[in-house]
Amino acid sequence: MPISLIALALGGFGIGLTEFVIMGLLPEVAADFVVSPAVAGWLISGYALSVVVGALGLTAAVNRFSRKRVLIALMVLFIIGNLLSAIAPTYGIMLSGRIIAALCHGAFFGIGAVVAASLVPEKKKAGAIAIMFTGLTAANVLGVPFGTFLGQAFGWRSTFWAITAIGVVAVLGLIVLLPAMAAPRSESASLRHELRAFRSSQVWLSIAVTVLGFGGMFGAFTYIAFTLTEVTGFAASMVPWLLVVFGVGLFAGNALGGKLADRSLDASLLAFLGALTLVLVFFALTAANPIATVISLILMGGFGFGVVPGLQMRVMRHANGATTLASGANIAAFNLGNALGAWTGGSLIASGLGYTAPIWAGAGAAFMALVVMAAAAAMVRRRPGASVLPEGAHGPNNVEVIQREMAR
Repeated sequence: MPISLIALALGGFGIGLTEFVIMGLLPEVAADFVVSPAVAGWLISGYALSVVVGALGLTAAVNRFSRKRVLIALMVLFIIGNLLSAIAPTYGIMLSGRIIAALCHGAFFGIGAVVAASLVPEKKKAGAIAIMFTGLTAANVLGVPFGTFLGQAFGWRSTFWAITAIGVVAVLGLIVLLPAMAAPRSESASLRHELRAFRSSQVWLSIAVTVLGFGGMFGAFTYIAFTLTEVTGFAASMVPWLLVVFGVGLFAGNALGGKLADRSLDASLLAFLGALTLVLVFFALTAANPIATVISLILMGGFGFGVVPGLQMRVMRHANGATTLASGANIAAFNLGNALGAWTGGSLIASGLGYTAPIWAGAGAAFMALVVMAAAAAMVRRRPGASVLPEGAHGPNNVEVIQREMAR
């Protein structure tokens, strides 16, 4: 794989750390700003909703510029947002910093996925996307536990100072490792061209699977610190190490998901979503058992994140050759699911249903994702090749058209 993928993974590491580390620090942040767990949860769901805006709005706005320059500019925005979070004197300013940092998230991963896929042959595209997302999983395996430990030991603000520094390193990595890229041709960079992706029913079905599947996992994970301490009975000091367990699952699932998606895209997604549904049901039933909880964390991370490379590749494959905005839209869908899952879980907790209620809701969402994915796969089997090719593409040059569109 090209070394330039490391630059994308490095940016993904910083962004992933920003998104997920707050989950382990949510009790400390809530106590510092004197807000309830449900209100503190808006630091997660507000971030996710801002990702949706950035993934669609920013991706469309910057599509005409050099992708290398765009990715660097997005990481600068990321640094500004995290710096604001680190110095925030009030909850409102903290939320503003989270929103600013989140604006770069969707556009970075959406554009980065297209860049990653353009750097490798057709049969390795899902694997290349998985490598970019390795930064996101590494953030969970290494960064989130360390950030949680740092925040518990020296105050949660120290974690955001560290993330700001990581952002600076990520910018340097993009400058040094990512190859120069010309701006896309004006006709292919137009919003009208990119909107062609949404003529495909398979794009919409894939986005629905993303919202439901990721919403199921992160609805369960958003309040995991409370579940681990209040239901399972772990000490707060154990939370960082338990997040390592979850992160190991993410890392393994991402790697395996990329490989399996390159072999059989729809079949791998169906398998992962079915397994995720069963794991969440098992977790909800056994959350009071420490050993079962550890097993559930590993499997929830593995099966939940195993769908990411495949879903990203699926949207791009069915996008009628307009991959950039479709890719960004799917990143938006991941985070819309995240926001909806966090909101649903917070509402259930606020209603007095307990800290396992979000896990049950997550299982329901994952099952709905499985149903939609099964319907989408059945449609493809009935109409092989439909919606995959760019409009107007025919004959033996179809693959060349797709590759040219993904490489622009």
